[in-house]
Formats: sequence, structure tokens, C-alpha cells
Amino acid sequence: MTNTADYSALAAYYDLANEATEALRGEENREIPGIKEEVCQKGPVEVHIVTIMNQTGETLLQKKQGRYITLSLPELNDSDTMEEVAKVTAEYLNSLLPPLRQGGLMLVGLGNNSAVADSLGPKVVSKTYATRHLHQLPEDLGALCTLAPGVMGATGIETAEILKGAAEHIHPDAILVVDSLAAASVSRVGVTVQMSENGICPGSGVGNARQAITAQTMGVPVIAIGVPTVVSACSIIKETAASLGKYWQSQGRSCPAASGEAVAFAAEELLQAFSGVLMVTPKDIDDLIAKVAEVLAAAIALAIHPAAIRQGYHSFIK
Repeated sequence: MTNTADYSALAAYYDLANEATEALRGEENREIPGIKEEVCQKGPVEVHIVTIMNQTGETLLQKKQGRYITLSLPELNDSDTMEEVAKVTAEYLNSLLPPLRQGGLMLVGLGNNSAVADSLGPKVVSKTYATRHLHQLPEDLGALCTLAPGVMGATGIETAEILKGAAEHIHPDAILVVDSLAAASVSRVGVTVQMSENGICPGSGVGNARQAITAQTMGVPVIAIGVPTVVSACSIIKETAASLGKYWQSQGRSCPAASGEAVAFAAEELLQAFSGVLMVTPKDIDDLIAKVAEVLAAAIALAIHPAAIRQGYHSFIK
């Protein structure tokens, strides 16, 4: 099992809760105190629910108590698959959202629209119709307002400060925050959706954490949806070393396992020009984000507009 002290120093950099539990379980796959895990299949989507039940689990996983729902997606190559995935996503999103009344939902797209790998949040907002301003809102439409606050490097304002001010005037029933995440495995980039009832700390996955956006800071429930769009080069080095070990074993040849120290040495040697930190994204990330943004926008429409369930979501997204 991974050494708890060593893990705790790194756990905060795991955006995905299921990757964090995998790292903590280690090769021996031991049980983790205070953590409950469920895995099931919903159509084409594998669902992995991590529930942190107490302070022990919170300390070990370096995440707040509550549910973290991870959806592993199939390839989004056709409209039928995208619709199936959107319906599953809407189902689990509804399980996290509180009842929405007159205050409705405030959808927030975090990120930088000028940086493709960080543009998921703004793109979901751009595909979503706002309805809160409509007079005499029909019963089959939920009240929804949207906001893409940009990044502090451009605005000079903490995102949490912008959202807090908006929430105090709008009084939404809940805030839904969409953001890009960092993965610990190449295989999860662009094909994984994580939902959490504990809000989000923007930038934590790339070591640039800003003020937290949570129920405690906002005064209303905050649900977070994220999709990993980058992976660290250090993680790629680690995965490569593990794959090479498997290759030599398959050839019947012994090969010493790469220790954590060896991987750290290689990362330091290769990434010294980047101060040890390099985030990598696929060359087709723009296409991946476009597809996932449509799925998330569709899921949000299905979750809050009864009319979208009856008529199909296509008329409720841009």
C-alpha cells in the first residue's frame, strides 16, 4: 500500500477521486478506511462512485467528505452515443443537485477561452440557453443563468469573489461549476467526467490553486463538473516506465521495476527547463472539448428542463 505520508503530500494534485483512491490502494488493492466505492455500468458509460464518509477518509484522500461520481465515456463518434451519455450524465447530475425553485441554477464556466485545453467551462456556457430573464417562465423550463468569469490573470479578480457577488444578488438555489481538470493517466484525458457535491478549487490540479468555490464560500450548494484535458509529463514518464516493465516481462526477461526515486530523477532531468512542471494535452483536444461540451450542455438541459426530456435536448442547446 502506498505510504500514507508520501501519498498525502501528493494527493491534493489528484483532481479525479477515483485516481486518488487507486493510488492509495496501491498494487495490493487494500481497503481504504473511511472510503466507500461503487462501480456499475449504465449503458455505454462506466460509473465509479467514491464516497468519503468521515474524517479518516478525508485525511487520507485529501478531499472533502461527500460523493465523487466519475463517468468513463465511450468514444463520442455519433449523435446516438452522445445522447446516451448525456442522459446518464443528467441522471447523476440530478442526484447531486438540490431542488430547484424560483432561484434556479447559476451555471458557471471556469477557464480561459483563449487557451483550448482550459476552454471547456466557457464552451459549455456558450452552448447553453439562459432562461432566468424570461417573463412568465413556462412550467416545463427551469430558471437558468450563466456566467463565464474568465481567469484572474485577465480580470485581476479572484473568480470566487465574482461568483460570491453574483450569488448575493441573484440568490440561486444552487451553483453548477464546469472546469477543466488534470488527469494522472493519459487514458483519462477527454473521456472522463467527474461530478462532485463539494465544489471546486480552481487550478489545484496544475499546482495553481485559487480561492475555493464551495457551499461555505458561496452560501448555496455548489456542484462541480470537470473533465481532464491535460496530464503532467511526470505522470507520462511514470506510466511509460510501468509499461516498459510489463513489456520486458511479456518477453520473459527480467527488468528492475522503476522506483519512485528513479521516476523522480528522470522527471527532474527531462523537465528541468520547465521548473519540473510540464502539462501535456492531445493535439486533437479542440475536437474532444467540442464533443464533451455538447454532452455536458445537453445533460444540463435534460437535468433542469422537463421540456428537454419530452422533446429531446437539441432545441435547448446552441
